[in-house]
Amino acid sequence: MEIEIGRAKRARRVYAFDDIAVVPSRRTRDPEDVSVSWSIDAYQFSIPFLAAPMDSVVSPTTAIMMGQLGGLGVLDLEGVWTRYEDPEPLLAEIRQLPAAKATSRMQEIYSEPIKPELVTSRLAEIREAGVTVAGALSPQRTQELYETVVAAGVDLFVIRGTTVSAEHVSKNVEPLNLKKFIYELDVPVIVGGAATYTAALHLMRTGAAGVLVGFGGGAASTTRSTLGIHAPMATAVADVAGARRDYMDESGGRYVHVIADGGLGSSGDIVKAIACGADAVMLGSTLARATDAPGGGWHWGAEAHHAQLPRGNRVEVGQVAPLEEILYGPAPVAEGTANLVGALRRSMATTGYSDLKEFQRVEVVVAPYNAH
Repeated sequence: MEIEIGRAKRARRVYAFDDIAVVPSRRTRDPEDVSVSWSIDAYQFSIPFLAAPMDSVVSPTTAIMMGQLGGLGVLDLEGVWTRYEDPEPLLAEIRQLPAAKATSRMQEIYSEPIKPELVTSRLAEIREAGVTVAGALSPQRTQELYETVVAAGVDLFVIRGTTVSAEHVSKNVEPLNLKKFIYELDVPVIVGGAATYTAALHLMRTGAAGVLVGFGGGAASTTRSTLGIHAPMATAVADVAGARRDYMDESGGRYVHVIADGGLGSSGDIVKAIACGADAVMLGSTLARATDAPGGGWHWGAEAHHAQLPRGNRVEVGQVAPLEEILYGPAPVAEGTANLVGALRRSMATTGYSDLKEFQRVEVVVAPYNAH
């Protein structure tokens, strides 16, 4: 449905997770009978959760913990762990910075060059623990560092930016040719963000194993106020799920995983992301609330320390429970910030669905009490 903004501009009505709700419309099930397992390429996971590649969320230690708990921790290969031999004092400093100085000091901290030998050793540390190894680079750094990353033995390679297109145009630098790059790479690639049907379809045609859906929707992002760009996540996920369906027809059955990345502040948001068509979710602030997360109750992304145009803040998210309880409970609070797996299981059971692919067909309504 299009709405007239003014005589020269019309806009489509879109929805965030807050605008919609899942409706129970069939038999119920026992939550223990529900499967929330997920697989991508050859890798199997007991829960459909990826820990976002952000220094406040994932360290080598928490990546290992996430893997041992059945999910996937993605290490930011442009973060403090690949710039400093011992980043703990710097993480402690970031937590203590006064708001007025946080951005400028973080820009200084993250101006330290990335050291390829640290990329190798951090990924080796995760591999030695016997869990699936995933690392993330921005599109701008991928050309420079991907050989180091692949040589280190990464299992899943993530190319993550605020927005990533298959057809980046530049007069100044040789752009990353995603189709050629992914074709020549020996490991499955997850790429994004994408927020529209067309952008996602183009990324799927590059050969990506998964597409991240989102654009400036996270708790620490100011992209909407800085650039005027925002993608309400319920519509974005549903649009990209539509691209996945059409690409399956186009490619003769090749399935590309849709991973919601942003706007997932509670277990209810995770439920609604999967209801809209996501196969899995990438969690930032939700996991930054863990007492064992490296942010220590604070959360920030790469946008917060961009050298030219910061588009994010360091935000205080507080601490709720250890990572295991954030994922599996018992929940010490009733706000949907802990026992995320239990909440997903219960929602699927209440609506009568036995696995994630089935649950993508659940009935969804626009919730009028959240109308703005």
